[in-house]
Amino acid sequence: MEFNLDYDFPVTRTTHPKQRPQDETKLGFARYFTDHMFCMDWDEGQGWHDGRVVPHEPIRIEPASCVLHYAQMMFEGMKAYRTADGEIQIFRPDMNVKRMARTNERMCIPELPGDLLLAGIKAVIKEDIDWVPTAPGTALYIRPFIFGDEVSFSVLPAKHYRFMIILSPTGSYYAANDGGLSTTRIYVQDKYIRAAKGGTGYAKVGGNYGGGMRASQDAMKYECKDVLWLDAAEHKYVEEIGTSNAFFVLGDEVITAPLDSETILPGITRDSVIQLLKHWGVKVSERKLSIDEIMEGSKSGKLKEIFASGTAAVISPIGTLCVKGEDFKVGDGKVGPIAQKLYDNLYGMQTGKVEDYMGWVYKLGLKA
Repeated sequence: MEFNLDYDFPVTRTTHPKQRPQDETKLGFARYFTDHMFCMDWDEGQGWHDGRVVPHEPIRIEPASCVLHYAQMMFEGMKAYRTADGEIQIFRPDMNVKRMARTNERMCIPELPGDLLLAGIKAVIKEDIDWVPTAPGTALYIRPFIFGDEVSFSVLPAKHYRFMIILSPTGSYYAANDGGLSTTRIYVQDKYIRAAKGGTGYAKVGGNYGGGMRASQDAMKYECKDVLWLDAAEHKYVEEIGTSNAFFVLGDEVITAPLDSETILPGITRDSVIQLLKHWGVKVSERKLSIDEIMEGSKSGKLKEIFASGTAAVISPIGTLCVKGEDFKVGDGKVGPIAQKLYDNLYGMQTGKVEDYMGWVYKLGLKA
């Protein structure tokens, strides 16, 4: 995992620094943003150019920009952590680089070299290093994104793009987890779909999330935090939970949906969970799993745990599934041992409190 971060980007420091949050235990998710952001442009025939760190502030965009009409954009999600000795590190950035390349190819966006992505991240964090929180369960969320802003109504790839990185000190994605892991209620969605084969389900693009808001809003009517998506073809097989990958513990087997459907986002945390389980000798399978099998497992007691995995929340345990208004309990309804062990190890590695025995941590060469 080698990247060339030897770039010298110009920096324009803000003249109006923000007041940082006083209580790091109440950061929430993406409620606060740091003082600076990274920007870079792409032009046809010139490629990526003019990388720079500037104050985080509203941007000007022409109302006829193609991204506002045809949604040619992509984004990534990462986190930076401050270790006990003040070093700043991130987690498996090589996986983000690979996923970004797949998303860009699908969306006809120019490839962004991994060196530029990591160099831009380092440059902006260097300016806002004091914003990296230290309270348990916190991190500095990193949001790189690219969008086409050519003024055009032609349904064609843009000829000009902007690449930006913004930063946000965050706590738990789910407020209920601020004091540690806790379970949530999830609604099984059988009307709307998240993605279909041949679509953009495997890419990290805004349209995937915008199209899911109606289902999430409907889930709240049943006092559920989010939805469990079923496959588009048969509305039978489980896929993702909200914006995260989903895992199911049936007996002594941990099951997650396979990637070959092209409808599942290849999550970095998903891959980390699979690798950790295999490392621990736990049976893990990437296979189709029907909602009927899960409901039967709930009734028989075979269903031990359900949890979601993702950058924002790391591990999110599920205590209850609501299917057509009927509740199905997951295990004893509490946080399961596998979910807890995964969270403790993943977050422990990310923060330097657990030995990185998988070789996943990447140090940025910055110290607070």
